[in-house]
Amino acid sequence: LSTFVTVGSALPPAATAEYRILRDGAELTVPGPYPLPPVADGVQAPSGANDAGMQTGDVVLSIDGTPISAFSELRTAVGASDGKPLLLTVWRDGRTFDVTLVPRRMDLPTAEGFETRWLIGLSGGLFFSPETRTPGPFEAIGLAAGQTRTIVTTSLSGLWHMITGAISSCNLQGPLGIAEVSGAAASQGAASFVWFIAMLSTAVGLMNLFPVPVLDGGHLVFHAFEAVTGKPPSDRVLRILMTGGLALLLGLMVFSLTNDLFC
Repeated sequence: LSTFVTVGSALPPAATAEYRILRDGAELTVPGPYPLPPVADGVQAPSGANDAGMQTGDVVLSIDGTPISAFSELRTAVGASDGKPLLLTVWRDGRTFDVTLVPRRMDLPTAEGFETRWLIGLSGGLFFSPETRTPGPFEAIGLAAGQTRTIVTTSLSGLWHMITGAISSCNLQGPLGIAEVSGAAASQGAASFVWFIAMLSTAVGLMNLFPVPVLDGGHLVFHAFEAVTGKPPSDRVLRILMTGGLALLLGLMVFSLTNDLFC
């Protein structure tokens, strides 16, 4: 309750609201921020916010000297920045300080494909945690299948858009980028880290099914060829295809590592 009141008083007056809460049978009235305040529920990496040292729980009080009271105002200001540095006044643990960060262009999946937006790497959330429930086993399986389908379709769509040039190839990250994002996810808690590992595992599993020699998908193609023709490919053909597949994977690894270093 004390933190709730403290943050409410630290925000601009127009950003506060009166809340009536019930505790131990007694009704209390306390000031606090609106349900969707400019508070950081998560900090993504790599991002301008992460580079500036922002942390989960930080409250953005103003942007370039203009007070804000809702996360939507922060999103609007970042989107209109055109990549120019932004000066944010931030509240953290009872103290106020300024940080300067630079938005980055990001390609985000949408229902129609992808859209490019300026982002600083902050995700918003409620100032107080809403009531949650734990799904049953069968419901959890259905939810997991839905999330897996979303990851697969988004990955395939992103790959296609990179091939066609609709989005930047810098979206393809290598081991350095994956390690950086993994560390940022771990710093945000076990749930965030487990979600990232699940998403990464699904994407890697999908890639392994591509019909490329040396991958499992390539072996499935060989088995299908043998089932149709009644004989496996010749050793010479296998050597050529395996060499080509290995060269393709090595080239992809070098390309993604280059993205990590220079994008």
